[in-house]
Amino acid sequence: MTILGRVGIVLLVTIVILVGAAYLTLFKIKNSSEAARNLLITTLMESGQLKFVAKMVCSKKEIEAIVSTNAMKKMEVEQDASLITVEAEESGEGKDAFADEVFDENGIRLEEISGRSFYAKMLIVKDPSQVIVGSTFDGTRWTEYGKELMDLANDAGGVAAINGGLYVSTGNKGGQPLGVVVQNGKITYNNPNGLAGLYIIGMNYDNILIVEEITGKSAKQVEEYVQEKGIRDAVAFQDEASDSNNHFVPLIINGEPRELGGQGSGANPRTVIGQRSDGAMLLLVTDGRGTSGHLGATASDLISIMQDYGAINAANLDGGSSSTMVYNGNWEMTSVTFYYQNSSWKLPTAFVVKPKGGN
Repeated sequence: MTILGRVGIVLLVTIVILVGAAYLTLFKIKNSSEAARNLLITTLMESGQLKFVAKMVCSKKEIEAIVSTNAMKKMEVEQDASLITVEAEESGEGKDAFADEVFDENGIRLEEISGRSFYAKMLIVKDPSQVIVGSTFDGTRWTEYGKELMDLANDAGGVAAINGGLYVSTGNKGGQPLGVVVQNGKITYNNPNGLAGLYIIGMNYDNILIVEEITGKSAKQVEEYVQEKGIRDAVAFQDEASDSNNHFVPLIINGEPRELGGQGSGANPRTVIGQRSDGAMLLLVTDGRGTSGHLGATASDLISIMQDYGAINAANLDGGSSSTMVYNGNWEMTSVTFYYQNSSWKLPTAFVVKPKGGN
């Protein structure tokens, strides 16, 4: 037997064991703990490949009831830009609130966070103008294959990065974004049609984080919106719960947390972007799906973390196996998919942190 054949058998056996373990665990939990059952069902329904395990144990009606119980209320509030005051470095404004922080030479601080069912890292970036969108767009077209996060960061001349927005992950080609991508004020991808609950997430020219719904806008209307709002760098993600998707976007708007039912979601690896009152950016990535024995973070967990770190606005980005972080040439958080554990999935976009004073 060839080496490739042996590897294939090992992968198949591993998958069977994982699915079997998930099934047995869920079957046992279903008849013992309602809270644990609800958490595991919502967690599985957020995954791309394991929804069928939940459906093996619970009926469609039961799953719908569980997901509904742990749903989130829609946030229909306009962002108040006056709540963010981006500080000049020489200014003393806001120094009392964040006086003890120490940043590296690029104005970045790395924090480690441990939760009850997850481990996470947070990048605090003092100057929001350093946060841009990096991508595989070559100036004329999108490449068929995406790139690992480290390569996206390096290509953009960045010193840190987290994964970005919505994209086609089938076959791990990763070269096709979805919705909208804006880079340095130019729309490099614009196809919002047919995407329910579509949000644009990114920075305007005042270096304020924008988290706004653009569902129903045509490509032409998106062009007008980007120009009117002065969007310089942005990606898109969906706020939609369905049988095919279970995504959410807004977490905190104008300092107010989103209203949740239960935990608001299942527990999974997550990526979040936020901004404090002084303009500093908060870039969060959590683990999950069995990594180090951790299930992952819920929407409730994310809101709590971002509140603890002073977020005025915060949004959930693409998560799961895509959730990754790099900093100073090191993988800080890598893909939870076992065959990409020391790297990331191929991605079309990322939020990249440029070095201090970089162009």
